[in-house]
Amino acid sequence: MTSSLGLCIEKNLIKYAKVTKDREELKVEVFGIKFYEDLKNAIKQIVSETSSENIPVSVNLSDEVYNYFDVSNLLNKNELKSEIENNFETYCEKKKISSEDYESRYSVSEEEGKDTLKVTHISVEKSTISNILDNMENCKVSTITPLGTSIANIISTNKNENVIIVNMDDETIITSIVNQKINDVKRIKQGPSTVLKKIAGKENSYSKAYEICKNSTIYTIEGKEVQDEGNEYMDVIIPTLYKVVTDLQKYITKSKINYSKIYITGTLSVVNNVDLYFQEFFPQEKCEILKPYFIKDITKINIKDYIEVNSALALAMQDLGYGVKELNFKKQSSFSMPIPEVLKKETNKEKKTSKSKQVKGMPNKINLNLDFDMSGKLEKSEKWLLRGAGLIIAIIIVYSIFSMYLNNTINNKLQEADELISYTETQIASADEDINLINEKSSKYQEMIDNLNNVNSQSESDLDFKNAIPNLLVNIQSVIPENVQLTEIENTEENDNRHIIIKAKSEYYEELGYFKVKLKEDGILTNVVSTESNTEDGFIQTIIEGDLL
Repeated sequence: MTSSLGLCIEKNLIKYAKVTKDREELKVEVFGIKFYEDLKNAIKQIVSETSSENIPVSVNLSDEVYNYFDVSNLLNKNELKSEIENNFETYCEKKKISSEDYESRYSVSEEEGKDTLKVTHISVEKSTISNILDNMENCKVSTITPLGTSIANIISTNKNENVIIVNMDDETIITSIVNQKINDVKRIKQGPSTVLKKIAGKENSYSKAYEICKNSTIYTIEGKEVQDEGNEYMDVIIPTLYKVVTDLQKYITKSKINYSKIYITGTLSVVNNVDLYFQEFFPQEKCEILKPYFIKDITKINIKDYIEVNSALALAMQDLGYGVKELNFKKQSSFSMPIPEVLKKETNKEKKTSKSKQVKGMPNKINLNLDFDMSGKLEKSEKWLLRGAGLIIAIIIVYSIFSMYLNNTINNKLQEADELISYTETQIASADEDINLINEKSSKYQEMIDNLNNVNSQSESDLDFKNAIPNLLVNIQSVIPENVQLTEIENTEENDNRHIIIKAKSEYYEELGYFKVKLKEDGILTNVVSTESNTEDGFIQTIIEGDLL
């Protein structure tokens, strides 16, 4: 039975969880959240309160940078390492930074159906790691890993299932999992730290700001009975969540991967109905709060309490043997990696070839017999000449063998260089073909866009649109709630006269939400979205945008 203490350190708070592993069974011994002003002292208190002085501690990395490289799967282990180092050096040159100031880790995975390997490369300034270790000087730190990869430890996915984890801690981290493997990690500088900081500035307490978030509820269509009490800071929470979901929409669109689920976790996930808020923006994917797979609902402790410390649970599991082990920044080695099967086979071939070359090219031991028979009638000077000649012959033989060995080594290196040059030239030619193809596609797409613009221009003059605005006003009158007032209806788009902007106000969030949904469900407007709301003179004001049919 082994135990580990996971510490997820954020600005002004620490999430902690002590997890024990007995065979394959995981048990959470103790967990919680501590707000701090003195980080060192807070960590010391947690270690003492959880009786973790003699067990390993796993902590999250901070300010790490993710890069992704594609390399040939024909490279051996040493060539692969050199290629990755060169890619990172190129990145550092572009950013005008020194690679010597950074500690790096990477993992390698095979891409199905491709002749390349995908390299996930993570780097962080060495000073950042030093600061982490300095703050944990009284702990037995065993792992320092990125939260973006460790968070996947607490979910269980099926083969061929693609999911996304949105972890809203200090900053939002999007982790893409494709076919049970971490495919991509993206950090966006938008998270609960913005919300907590604003609320704490008014309440003079981060712990109170956190409790306010826990007691806040986002209004939904089903939840029309939501009261305003406890929701006075929704004008701070909603804009942050809106930024997160819009960035996530862009990410999913760009990735072109079909995801079945979106898991929500992190500090900002404690807001009630946050999963329903996400579901409004992602109707095709199932949105739900991330629950650790090994914790059952039948436990006496409310599962929502476990969810608050998901990050700490994932880090503790990292030390217990879960996750990508090669991404531990506590290790001394700057480069550690899993060797894919294709590289293992290549390495074994190289070992056999090396042994074969040693037998054929150069003997392991050379015996030169310099014992001349000097018992004849040779003069003393002749004896010395014979000995000198023997020594010269021996030197010539050693030199010849060494030259052959050196020449053979040089030829091998030249052959390897030629192969790399050939591979590089092939890749350059392939890149040129791709550029030409993109240029051709771009011209075709531009032509299509011009045609569409012409069609849209002609459509603007259609007579069937002349009654659209009066019809819109009649339809709005039939669905607008009693307590909702329209302050302005605009149609200012020069190139899209079907785009409508409605400014409305009400004393109640739910009335505005109901009005927005009716516009969408009754087909009055399409592509209905609402921007962040604000409160002025006792009224909640919002802007609803949509397009006429």
